Amino acid sequence: MNYRSYIMRALATEGGHLSLGRGGFTLHYDNARLSGYDCDAVKAEAIAAGLPVIDSREVPFEIVAVLAVSGPMVAVNQDPSARLWHGLAYAPLSYVASAYRRAGAEVHHIADGPDVTAWFDEHPPGPMADVLRIWLGHIRRVAVLHA
Repeated sequence: MNYRSYIMRALATEGGHLSLGRGGFTLHYDNARLSGYDCDAVKAEAIAAGLPVIDSREVPFEIVAVLAVSGPMVAVNQDPSARLWHGLAYAPLSYVASAYRRAGAEVHHIADGPDVTAWFDEHPPGPMADVLRIWLGHIRRVAVLHA
């Protein structure tokens, strides 16, 4: 299958991206999603086109579960939620991608924000699930302080 037209729509969508996990892929664009199992083909096309890609297939399940359940969703074609970002909130793609990158996911065409990089650089390494829980707590506390 040729995914080019869908990838082009995702490129034109704020927050549009491709996510790959154990259950296949999801291409997020407009107000729609395209899902399937042809992961390597769509990933190659997306990367070649410059689309943001998060591939968490090699990340341990328990770490992905922390991010998927406790972390915010990506704001696609909508404004991000006001912080306090929780499991039912929407955050900018760069924040969600940063957490997945730190967890060991393969991330393409998405830069970390400077505040994200600084936080991770200041904290000692530890069990990744714990580090991610602490980071999620941090972004929630920062939201309360700035509210």
